[in-house]
Amino acid sequence: MDLQTLWFAAVAVLWTGFLLLEGFDFGVAALIPVIGRKPADRHLMLRSIGPLWDGNEVWLITAAGAVFAAFPGWYATWLPVLYLPFVLVLFGLIIRAVAFEWRHSHHTAQWDSTWTHVITAGSLIAALGVGAALGGTTLGLPIDGDGIRVGGAFAGVTWSALLGGVALLAWSTVHGAVFLALKTDGPVRLAARRFAVRWSPVAALPLLAWAGLVHLRSGTFVTGALWLVAALAVLVAWTRIRVDREGQAFSAWAVVMLASAATIFGAVYPVVVVSSIDPAFSVTIAEASVSDYTLTIMTWAAGFGLPVVLGYQAWTYWVFRKRLTADPGTPHAQEPVHA
Repeated sequence: MDLQTLWFAAVAVLWTGFLLLEGFDFGVAALIPVIGRKPADRHLMLRSIGPLWDGNEVWLITAAGAVFAAFPGWYATWLPVLYLPFVLVLFGLIIRAVAFEWRHSHHTAQWDSTWTHVITAGSLIAALGVGAALGGTTLGLPIDGDGIRVGGAFAGVTWSALLGGVALLAWSTVHGAVFLALKTDGPVRLAARRFAVRWSPVAALPLLAWAGLVHLRSGTFVTGALWLVAALAVLVAWTRIRVDREGQAFSAWAVVMLASAATIFGAVYPVVVVSSIDPAFSVTIAEASVSDYTLTIMTWAAGFGLPVVLGYQAWTYWVFRKRLTADPGTPHAQEPVHA
């Protein structure tokens, strides 16, 4: 395997890791208005992701950094075309981070409710933005032969971008529900399980449609088999959550994303940005990458640094592995929810 292909695979793995880990953060936050109707329930839901959400965001920084370092041509084409989605992602992540920190600075019902809503809004915006960026990249963006955007500031907001945004948000919502069923106990666990049973088959459809369209355009037998794995994993996750096997359901639902992402990245290879104007204008890894010398240095650096990061994050998940229950002493646990 040449270095360009190796780093394309590395970028695909980093983006998939971000979607898997940050996906349940997005999902839990999105479900707060649906499941977290009592202050104690909202507090429990946020406790389930409290030690994890900021570490999960590191995957986004690493994925974007790997694109910039290994494929600057990809990065240079990406940002001008997808300026609006990326600004929305940054805005959503910033207000979410502020809300997580400020929510604990006061202990009144109104303050808690306000910043909890901001966490939800920031997560929804970020999930839609990331999905829109990846959907447009893999299904087609309006770029010419020089990789320059054709059209105005909203030219990148196409049907493919909207499909990607809906796909990621829908999948993340069920991912968050299954995570809550696995991580919590009591009424939140029961409500999350009911949500996952009802909505998991429907929530998987946009993601399967996205992966299926990419495969039909440029896929192979292997990517077709991966798409079938993703579809079967939806059925497995649905049947497992119905019989209270939360761990198996969570693993199967993660396979839905793993297999779908492998289908998408495998089908578009060696293209990194698909042109919706003319396939000949699409940007390939050969056109976008840095020199082999630079990729070699990056490979050695990643070989030493990546195991440390993975080990630290695995340790964090191990430390916070226990199932959580509502704390009777939660401030305002008996107070009414303020809109």
